[in-house]
Amino acid sequence: MAERVLENGLLKAVIRDQGAELVSLQDRTSGQEYIWDASPDVWNRHAPVLFPFVGKVYRGVYRHQGKEYELRSQHGFARDSRFDCVKEEKDCVIHRLCDTEETRAVYPFAFRLEVIHRLEGRTLTVEYRVENPGEDLLYYSVGGHPGFAVAEGTKRSEYRLRFPGKERLSYILIDPESGCAKPDRKYTLELENGCCPVPEDMFDRDALIFDGNQIQKVEILRSDGTPQVSMEAEGFPSFGIWSKPEGPYICLEPWAGRTDNVGFAGELPEKYGIQKLEPGGSERKSYRITVA
Repeated sequence: MAERVLENGLLKAVIRDQGAELVSLQDRTSGQEYIWDASPDVWNRHAPVLFPFVGKVYRGVYRHQGKEYELRSQHGFARDSRFDCVKEEKDCVIHRLCDTEETRAVYPFAFRLEVIHRLEGRTLTVEYRVENPGEDLLYYSVGGHPGFAVAEGTKRSEYRLRFPGKERLSYILIDPESGCAKPDRKYTLELENGCCPVPEDMFDRDALIFDGNQIQKVEILRSDGTPQVSMEAEGFPSFGIWSKPEGPYICLEPWAGRTDNVGFAGELPEKYGIQKLEPGGSERKSYRITVA
């Protein structure tokens, strides 16, 4: 699979054409790898792009203008699609995905999605640019799903999460049977000096979903309290934090839109968090990863 490399004197990033996926972010001096290695026996992805939906549609079916569309896969189809690389420079690469006859069979919209990776110092910016070249309103969700590996020789439970300026956060969970959200029962994540531990059982019930623009910045802290990874993600109304229960990584997931609520049977414009784009319009959303 073709890969594109961004590098400077500090970091090297590798982005794959397949899925426009960030597969490596490495310190050039120490050799430390910050992105999960996609071990297939645990979780076989690195940092998938979520589009045109985040999570699942309830029972694998959604409705638009009175017609039903079947989409059984989770997180849409972009993560499994081959993007075209339309710009490649030392510090920036742009990948593009457009609608096809195949995509319109499951998602009846004209669209253009560009994923831009830009490296500056110790920060990698990931930007999503969605354009509507069609004549109808475009309904979509988009988000990131990068998995950050724990350092070699450490355990996930040795780390903490820090949410600067926060005292507590409210989250919901996912119904294990349907894979959709259960919004009626809310939980509280209590923080001490903005921090919480990452116990081994934290993700036994799948992802923690934070709605309502609660998270704009989160850090993964080492056992000594220093940040290993920092993510800034303004403009994403929902945020997921997840790992496989046995996984030596932590996913920080900024979302514009999210999985359906359990039992949702409305039309697409009523879907929780759905984004809307006028004909001829475009929208940009980005997040920044800074590594120590």
